[in-house]
Amino acid sequence: MSAENRIAELERRIADLKARLPKHSVPPAMLQELEDLEEELARLRQEEVQDETGGP
Repeated sequence: MSAENRIAELERRIADLKARLPKHSVPPAMLQELEDLEEELARLRQEEVQDETGGP
């Protein structure tokens, strides 16, 4: 899967998870999954920026 496709997939999964979050008493597993997805998305976006600029 290309980085662009993976980013799109992560964005979709994050939006879906946020839509399913209850207003109260959010299960810790859902919060952890959201954090993991957001961290991976940030990492992939940073890699894309570095690839575009030719940086390390």
